[in-house]
Parts: sequence; structure tokens; C-alpha cells
Amino acid sequence: MPDTDHRSPEPPVYPDPVFPDWPMFGLTDDVRDSLAAERAAGQASALVTLIRTDGGSPRPPGSQMLVSSRTLSGFLSGGCVEADVAAHARAALADGVSRRLVYGSGSPWPDIRLLCGARIEMLVEPLAADDPAAGTLVALRAARQTAGWTTDGDTRSCVSVAANDVRLTIGLDEAPFRVRLTLPPQRRMVIVGADPTALAVTQLALAMGYETHLVRPRGPLAPPPGLAAHYWRGEVGAALAEIGLDPWTFVAVATHDTEIDEAALAAALPSAAPYVGVLGARRRLPERIARLGRLGIAPRDLARLRGPIGLDLGGKSPYEIAVAVMAEATAVSHGRDG
Repeated sequence: MPDTDHRSPEPPVYPDPVFPDWPMFGLTDDVRDSLAAERAAGQASALVTLIRTDGGSPRPPGSQMLVSSRTLSGFLSGGCVEADVAAHARAALADGVSRRLVYGSGSPWPDIRLLCGARIEMLVEPLAADDPAAGTLVALRAARQTAGWTTDGDTRSCVSVAANDVRLTIGLDEAPFRVRLTLPPQRRMVIVGADPTALAVTQLALAMGYETHLVRPRGPLAPPPGLAAHYWRGEVGAALAEIGLDPWTFVAVATHDTEIDEAALAAALPSAAPYVGVLGARRRLPERIARLGRLGIAPRDLARLRGPIGLDLGGKSPYEIAVAVMAEATAVSHGRDG
């Protein structure tokens, strides 16, 4: 177990029918934590899914928003769309009836305009606090298993599916109407290190919604102040093994300690982690790779090492490097090479 285990904060409360002046709720990209919190509180909620976009949209199909009598979470479009969606979602909670909402071209609400003639369509599903499919969705996320969510708005199911993609996918049928979502586990970032760069990567990963783990072998008893990350002080290989490096876990090694760096890389490179990077000078990389090869790391695994870590943005301050690291991880998670 980590030495400290910080959980996600409770979602902000917006009493019905108040809509906040600042859309802080939209900084959440994955609403499943909020769904879990509402279920634990015995609250019904409405799950809103963006099911179709035509002509451009700031958010891709599959994006979601969760609405209850006390909370909002997620981002679908921007402008005045979210406020109107929240009103429809709370109406669905009141009458228990699902809805399909259209904004833009062909919308029954022409006063809510989208740029460039775009059109977006959403499905609103009211979920009881004890909805079985929603319960399975929350349980699969906690178990870090990919969830397959199928719904027609009124009847839904959720099952574990064998998929290692880090991206959400969506399918839509019209006859009969059915939405199929594949929802991967929460992305996870593991940072090995303790200097300001490691702390900056940790802080940015937390802000981006990653389940974040900071590993500092033989580190202080107390975690860094103000960083709500899981904190590990033990031997690096054992820590990475206990965390579990699955296909949705990204690893950033930044200790400036050759022995710890290479112990971390020896554990991470043969794993299922889709991203393994190390901080350090480019000129030292061949020597580092040679040493890892002598430790028995296979050439195909050595070829996965990203070093120096992060996209080459030119900056060298802790936060500039953190931006480069998280940008590279984002590119990998969306199938780009950066």
C-alpha cells in the first residue's frame, strides 16, 4: 500500500436550480467519480452523452456530463449549451423519461446557436441511485477494467470487455436506436522522483485528471504538501509492481539517480504501460540503453523508451518540462507520436 492514499475530492455542489457563474464543473473529463459519489449519497442523477456531432464540435462524441439535484460534472460544448442541458437533465430526473437533445441545425431551440452551422445531438438518461448498470460502471472503474455500456435511453447494460485502448469509443445505431460506449479505466501517471520537475509533473497530472502516484524511495515520511497524489517511499521496483503497470498507466522517471532510474526503467519497460520516459541528457541515452540491455531488457522493450522525456518544446523550467511530458503522454494516449 502507498504511504499516503489521497482520494478524489467530492464533486462541487450546485443546488438546483442554480447554475454557476464559472463552469468549473467542465474541467472534469470523466464523470464516473461524480457518479460514484452521487450513488453513495443516495442521489439519482442524469447521464448526458454527446452521441453525434456534425460540422465540428469542441468535444468528441462520447463526451459526458452528469447532472443531479446538487451537482454538475463534465463538459459537452460550451457557451449556453451546458445550462440548457442541465435544465433538461433535471426535468428528466423529475419525470424519469430519457431525452434526445439537438442543438444547432434542426434544433427546436434556435436561440441556442452553435458556430459555423454545426449540429450536436445528446442522449439524456435518468439513473436511479441504485441503477444496476450504473453500479457496474462504477465498480469496473474501481477495478480498472474497461466497461462496455449499451443503452437505448430507457434500458441499459454494462459489462466488462476485453479492450486495451486508452481512448473512449462510441457506436450509434438508429434502427433500433442504441448507443454503445467503450469506457477505459482512468488514465494513471506514475512519477519516480523528488525534484521540482517531478513535483511539477505530479501537479499537472493531477490537474488533468490522472490517477497520480509519486514514488520516492527512502523519501520523507510526509508527502509533498498540497499534492493529493498517492505517495510511495519503498523500493522502486516493489512500488511499481504494487501499483500495477497496466495499458492505461504512464511512467515518468526523473530522479537524477542512475541506480533508481534504471531500476524503475527495468520494471516499466517490459510492462504493459504504453508510455515510459526518462529525464536526462540525450548524449547519455546510448550508455543508459546499453546498461539496461545488460540487465536483460529485450531490444523491443528498450525501443519503447522515450528519452529525453517529453516533447521538445525548448523550455527547461520545471513546469515547462511538465507541460512537455504531459503533452507527450496525451499524444500517445490519442494514438499520435508527438
